[in-house]
Amino acid sequence: MTSQALLQKTKRALSLNSPLDIFKTLLLFYVVFTRALKIQRHLRARGVIPTLRDGWTWTVQQVLLLAIRLPSTRKKVETELGKARLQIEDRLVPKGEAVIRHLALPEHGNSPEWILDEMAKMDEESMGHTDWKHGKVSGAVYHGGEDLQKVIVAAFERYCVSNPLHPDVFPAVRKMEAEVVAMCLRIYNNPNGAGATTSGGTESIIMSVKTHRDWARATKGITEPEMVVPASAHAAFDKGAAYLGIKVHTIPVDPVTRQVPLKRVSRAINVNTIMIVGSAINFPDGCQDDIVALGKLAKKYNVGLHVDCCLGSFIMPFLEKAGYPVEPFDFRVEGVTAISCDTHKYGFAPKGNSVIMYRDASLRQHQYYVNPTWMGGVYASPSIAGSRPGALIAGTWAAMQYMGYDGYLESCRSIVGAAKSIASKIKAEIPELYILGNPPASVVAFASRHPDVKTYEVGDVMSHKGWHLNALNDPPALHIAVTRLTVSHVDEFIADLKDAVREAKLRPSGKGTMVTLYGLGQSNAVGPTMVGQVATAFLDTLYKA
Repeated sequence: MTSQALLQKTKRALSLNSPLDIFKTLLLFYVVFTRALKIQRHLRARGVIPTLRDGWTWTVQQVLLLAIRLPSTRKKVETELGKARLQIEDRLVPKGEAVIRHLALPEHGNSPEWILDEMAKMDEESMGHTDWKHGKVSGAVYHGGEDLQKVIVAAFERYCVSNPLHPDVFPAVRKMEAEVVAMCLRIYNNPNGAGATTSGGTESIIMSVKTHRDWARATKGITEPEMVVPASAHAAFDKGAAYLGIKVHTIPVDPVTRQVPLKRVSRAINVNTIMIVGSAINFPDGCQDDIVALGKLAKKYNVGLHVDCCLGSFIMPFLEKAGYPVEPFDFRVEGVTAISCDTHKYGFAPKGNSVIMYRDASLRQHQYYVNPTWMGGVYASPSIAGSRPGALIAGTWAAMQYMGYDGYLESCRSIVGAAKSIASKIKAEIPELYILGNPPASVVAFASRHPDVKTYEVGDVMSHKGWHLNALNDPPALHIAVTRLTVSHVDEFIADLKDAVREAKLRPSGKGTMVTLYGLGQSNAVGPTMVGQVATAFLDTLYKA
């Protein structure tokens, strides 16, 4: 080899090891390593078979969606969606020559008498809809009685223009809000903790997700946050994660106990985990996760544990005193860092109020938004909203003062007693159905064990009988959230349910709302997409004047 050739070879070797090439190589290794690490964490959390199943479902879904885009198929799909939109509008939007639409401001203001009369007319236009006053609605309306309603309305009237954003202008509202939080912290056994009121359970959950994200970033440097959530947890956790850019590991629940498997939760926790979740009780089947065991995991891995008590609200804290068995779920459990409680459910407060509670004030500070450099002055707010309706806070405070501990205890005793009665009667008298899990409180979920009885058919028949039940997925099931209005109608519910099971077995229609919507969702990989489009049409219809 000549000296010239050796020199060229040396130059090439040196160029391969130039700083730029080394940087490129390291960058490649970093990208491959981080991607492989994410894949490993995902596989560890979800498992190999579920991940492969998810991948297959996604592939089939994409193929079907491509097929839908074909002109002939697309026309059929659009026709069916058009029919669905019309059905939704027929149910929600009043029609006819007698219906007056107020699409622009009146030229001159109307009198209070005219306004009340017009409201009465709009109520009459909706007479064909479910009558909640007769106790046939699952949850939705948590009515504390006519006397309590008058107290709440009086509070509204007194504080109708108040705004907690200005505590110096409305000091009484500030005081009432602080006292609402303090009362909730006390019944959840954390009188020295901290909390805030929100507009409802969804905001309480989103605030907790935001708080744990910011806490993990400040204390552990986590910039790619993840959370571990049971499949039975409320959709608000997914909603919060979507808003806040957080990866969610959804863990399927045990089909028998309806609790989240602890081993699966443990495998899903990694260095980016900010929080895990448990419910007491969950919305779908009203069952309670093992909060004590979840608390141990949270302590072991130094992550947050949010216990969703939105539906359990003013039932769960009173179960033991009411004489019903209950597993630990509140701040007495080590590892619990946050609890959400809906005062507007079994607390009988006006709709639009909930409380998010934290173990201590230092954690709550991560919920706040503070902007000290805004041109409009220092801006600070405890939750998503800036201005808030002080009247709702006053109504909540009034409801809690009116009910008192004894009132909530008796309410818990009667509501849970009715739920237990429904569950026992289904078990003893309707062999075609079975109860999901072991619900401890106010919700009873049931599904069909008989091949000739389709659960959604039963739901549609119950709708024809005036009952408004909630349809569930995985498995196809129905649930009733018992309220004070339901308590006196237990025997009627069981009698109608027996008839509905019999009719669904002998004369299935296959055309009801539940059968069409939820059956489509389970039919194939494209089903959820179609259901999503129908749901979008439903949301559009809400704003059709």
